[in-house]
Amino acid sequence: MTAHAELAHYRKTPPNTPAAPSTPTTRIDRPRPGDGRLLWRLARDSGTLDLNSAYSYLLWCRDFAGTSAVARDASGRAVGFVSGYLRPESPGTLLVWQIAVDESVRGLGIARALLDGLSARVAAEHGLSSLETTISPGNRASERLFASYAARHGATLTREVLFAPEEFPDRGYAPEVLHRIGPLSF
Repeated sequence: MTAHAELAHYRKTPPNTPAAPSTPTTRIDRPRPGDGRLLWRLARDSGTLDLNSAYSYLLWCRDFAGTSAVARDASGRAVGFVSGYLRPESPGTLLVWQIAVDESVRGLGIARALLDGLSARVAAEHGLSSLETTISPGNRASERLFASYAARHGATLTREVLFAPEEFPDRGYAPEVLHRIGPLSF
């Protein structure tokens, strides 16, 4: 199933329910450097993500476009993104750095389609055996998203604290919990 068909499928059906593909109104593709400002705004407006510098989003769209994805509406406007990279010490592991969806289209399966589409692309281009991400405690939406990803792909999900609060330079940080999903097979 293409990313376009996947998005249409996820919009209209609950998890694990097969459906015939329909005409999508959103496409998933690679980010371009010009998308950096849009991704920065999506991250800023998410209400949950740590906001990196605008410059870092521009660089991300240039240097990590192969391991990131953007969801665009019918007009081409970015309505969601997932950024990631292959871990240098474990090149079969995709670390998902950030994922955000515009508030106006949340609940339509865009985050799910972004993750599935990006995983399939990375698997085809580089090979993919596992996926990792960190989630702050209490971010239930992200916890559900990655738990459902593991279930859809028949993979095990494990959790452990990656960075404790005292490891951050400022006070007020919650622990970052590493979610490992694998083994994956595509």
